[in-house]
Amino acid sequence: MHELAELETRMLTPSAALIEDMRRINGDILLLGVGGKMGPSMAQLARRAADAAGTGQRIIGVSRFSDTKARAALDAAGVETLAADLLDDAALAELPDVPNVIYLAGQKFGTTGNAAFTWAMNTYLPGRVAEKYRNSRIVAFSTGNVYPFLPVSAGGSSEEQPADPRGEYGQSCLGRERIFQYFSEKYSTPVLIYRLNYAIDYRYGVLLEIARSVQSGRPVDLSTGHVNVIWQGDANEVALRSLLHCAAPAKILNVTGPETVSVRWLAQQFGTLFNREPVFVHTEEPTALLSNAAEAHRLFGYPKVTLKEMIGLTADWLIRGGELLDKPTHFQEREGKF
Repeated sequence: MHELAELETRMLTPSAALIEDMRRINGDILLLGVGGKMGPSMAQLARRAADAAGTGQRIIGVSRFSDTKARAALDAAGVETLAADLLDDAALAELPDVPNVIYLAGQKFGTTGNAAFTWAMNTYLPGRVAEKYRNSRIVAFSTGNVYPFLPVSAGGSSEEQPADPRGEYGQSCLGRERIFQYFSEKYSTPVLIYRLNYAIDYRYGVLLEIARSVQSGRPVDLSTGHVNVIWQGDANEVALRSLLHCAAPAKILNVTGPETVSVRWLAQQFGTLFNREPVFVHTEEPTALLSNAAEAHRLFGYPKVTLKEMIGLTADWLIRGGELLDKPTHFQEREGKF
């Protein structure tokens, strides 16, 4: 467990580059939707970076906080927490005005059968937030699901690739982007649209899902045969540093790891670590939903946690029976039905 503890420490320890950027990010930082998978660790990283930089910035996290333990952990870490339903206009209006906003709120799973709520969260709410924070810098989280499936040999969609999402989830996320773009142009609000695809740690994500299938002897579906992944800690740092790259009109930025990773190869890697032969079903389709993050790597450098490290830590966590988050990615989904 020493390696895991060390990596957890690394995920919450700001780099020298982040500390320096924090000195240039003038003013407090507000994280809307902080209670999700990435929000708690991002808020803690921001708090530590601000402390190391000596800026005195407030780091404020907003969520409904149905998980009281998560709120208590943030409070203990020095993050100011506010409980609010962001779809409540009165609650949104009462939130503090700050110079820097990271927008993490959104709805993915449960879209099928509850499309109206998904569109309200992913498209209506961004407009309300963009109106309120028209004078702030906004990093707005989005997803690679706004891109079309392309041949694996194409190297992934770059930011210039026209959006063409499949299914209502991807369409509503493109709606979120368009709303932020509209208000960025209307008010000259500096915005960065942060297209993430896929963040992982050892408790959730693409690697964990493949590893669990191999460990339990369940078939690994190869239909979507290639993926992108990035360690959550690296993705958190990029999100915070992206506040310095917001622009009007809005800038789009892909965020993921540098590799186009074979699902078959991943399963074989886990098979070696578990001493089990992977079982496969279906064969690789010639297309996949992949992102090219060359621009993010130019701006921020390559991720610090390597793919091999992620594989080894995920396997070790499963072998030791570590706690898991029940938040599947459904990365195999090819019709956009979540």
